[in-house]
Amino acid sequence: MKSQFRQRWWVLASLAFGILAVGLDMTILNLALPILAKDIQATNAELQWFANGYNLVFAAMLLPMGMLGDRIGRKKMLLVGLLLFGAASLACAYAASPWELITARVFLGLGASLIVPLSMAIIPVMFSEKERPKAIAVWMMANAVGIPLGPILGGWLLNHYWWGSVFIINLPLVIAAILAVSFLLPETRSEEHRPIDLRGVLISSTGLIVLTYGVIEAGERGWANAFSIIGVLAGLLLLMCFVVYQTRTTHPLVDPSLFRSRSFTGGTLIGSIISFALFGVLFALPQYLQVVLEVDALSAGLRLLPLVIGLLIGTPISDALQSRFGTRTAIIFGSVLLGIGLAIGSATDISTGYGFASIWISAVGLGIGLALPAAMDEAISALTPERSGVGSALLMAMRQVGGTLGVALLGAILNAGYRNHLNMEDWPVEATEIAQRNVSAGMMAARQIGSDSLVHSVKTSFVGGMDNMLWGCVGAVVVGIVFTLSFLKVRPVDSENSRTSLEAKE
Repeated sequence: MKSQFRQRWWVLASLAFGILAVGLDMTILNLALPILAKDIQATNAELQWFANGYNLVFAAMLLPMGMLGDRIGRKKMLLVGLLLFGAASLACAYAASPWELITARVFLGLGASLIVPLSMAIIPVMFSEKERPKAIAVWMMANAVGIPLGPILGGWLLNHYWWGSVFIINLPLVIAAILAVSFLLPETRSEEHRPIDLRGVLISSTGLIVLTYGVIEAGERGWANAFSIIGVLAGLLLLMCFVVYQTRTTHPLVDPSLFRSRSFTGGTLIGSIISFALFGVLFALPQYLQVVLEVDALSAGLRLLPLVIGLLIGTPISDALQSRFGTRTAIIFGSVLLGIGLAIGSATDISTGYGFASIWISAVGLGIGLALPAAMDEAISALTPERSGVGSALLMAMRQVGGTLGVALLGAILNAGYRNHLNMEDWPVEATEIAQRNVSAGMMAARQIGSDSLVHSVKTSFVGGMDNMLWGCVGAVVVGIVFTLSFLKVRPVDSENSRTSLEAKE
């Protein structure tokens, strides 16, 4: 028990509000894009940059911001991040032009790059090993639940208020977090006074930007596009160079022992794979609900509640499993359940309906709730209090890459399956190109033609593509299970000394 942090649970609960705001912001904007295209006359390229500007800055600045938290003070930098996130949310809400909104979104991403890793970084500092799984469960629930809640809350807000309300909703959450952090969180920082690894910052940030942008472009242009492939390969090469450089430089940005730690490497890889599957599912499900089942945005968001409920139920069960059997068992059990849910979902056809979907969506949420907190606990167990900020940032950067790759790669599988299932011989020539863009365009073209058979063809083709995508998710989960068995050892539970000695042996 770390008695010097007596109010640690109140601090973590308050930080959950800030984390929830970040999670909401990742998905809540998607529903407002059609309205933004009309109200501030945004082009398709500008609509893409509303999301891309945020994602690129968030990915690029995670490691530098984690380092600043370790050096300057985690409380100071958390407050800076919360203030920046709140101010940027207000600027987004009242943006009068596309470039004003893009600029505000860039600063929103910068604020998130401080909040996410530093809120996680306090966990190994403030909580004992026995308490850590519970603390991670609270943090993870706030982070993960915000993502599927975005469409629900966003749909309700857009039905009742103007588009800026999807950003205004961040303000009460941020204010609550600022007040609690100001009064309850003691300042912590690293006692190490190492020179700043500017070369490491430059290589890692450039690599994350190039990789993220390459993946985004692949999602838009397809994986056959040379520019997209070059971006992805160049980003991966830069990140590999960063890892090699960190093991050889005198004053590395990231503790080189993390790259040799089975716990950190395994937990990070598994967490990234789970994020890969989660973001792929969240990419496909709203389209399935809105296009195939033909419900509105708010109803589609509400139909994602089984995923949220599964997460909420699975997370405390994961804590209990970790306490009794260890993290490896919790990860495997959750991953198997996740894989079963995804495999059941791959049997979806145009006639199954929402009742069938709610079953496999619940299983997916429950599996993620079991596996993801355990994977994060395994990774965080390797972090020292002195460098928890940059270590947490590295963990979150890899999860961000996993989620971005999930949307791009799994989205490509979905779109390829959709196009391959469409029988274009039945389409008029002028509608063919429109129908092949995506399922929403296909439905619009089929409705304009007034052909029920073509509407049925679009729905059937999308479901076929989604089934292929879900099998891709199953394959990723199987890889995650193999990683778990390969990297993670069975460890004695509830014994801080035994874990420490095992880590030393590795």
